[in-house]
Amino acid sequence: MAVATLNRKIYVWQLAVRFYHWLNAACIVTLAITGYLIGNPPAILSSSEASFSYWFGTVRFLHFLAAFIFFFNFLFRIYWGFVGNRFARWNNFIPLKKEQWREIWQVLCFDILQICIKPFKSIGHNSLAGFTYFITFLVFLFQAITGFGMYSAMSDAWLPNLFSWVVPFLGGDFAVRQWHHLMLWFFIIFAMI
Repeated sequence: MAVATLNRKIYVWQLAVRFYHWLNAACIVTLAITGYLIGNPPAILSSSEASFSYWFGTVRFLHFLAAFIFFFNFLFRIYWGFVGNRFARWNNFIPLKKEQWREIWQVLCFDILQICIKPFKSIGHNSLAGFTYFITFLVFLFQAITGFGMYSAMSDAWLPNLFSWVVPFLGGDFAVRQWHHLMLWFFIIFAMI
């Protein structure tokens, strides 16, 4: 005897969101690897003339290239949060309604604390995941601001120089580099979770 199901397909993640996600993932991996190398450069293992092995310059170039792609991709995602479908909109990421906070508690209760019996069902991101991504977007913004702030000291371009106030505001080069590096570990831990 055949059993009828009431399942139906729902189009959740638009092509633009998928493109953003995977381009962002590629940028973050590139930025994490090159950023780690910039912060902790390995000893030069070559006995050849330094000008023949411009590897550190290449590492910095890849970091800066990925940073610019990451930044403009992030601006696109901010825009898409206003014009995308209901699953991509900002009201799914910022818990302003009582129901969203209730859903956050229900998800924590079932998935994290494991003290609730009934799971909360949702389509797309649940409110806890959405809020977590909102926090991640804030860290994206912080990384872009601190990165451009450090880059402004060596650039004549107008975009990085918009952020020249960041280094003095956060207490100097060392403090900004430390915060920027610390947020690298946020992304690594976020990816593992």
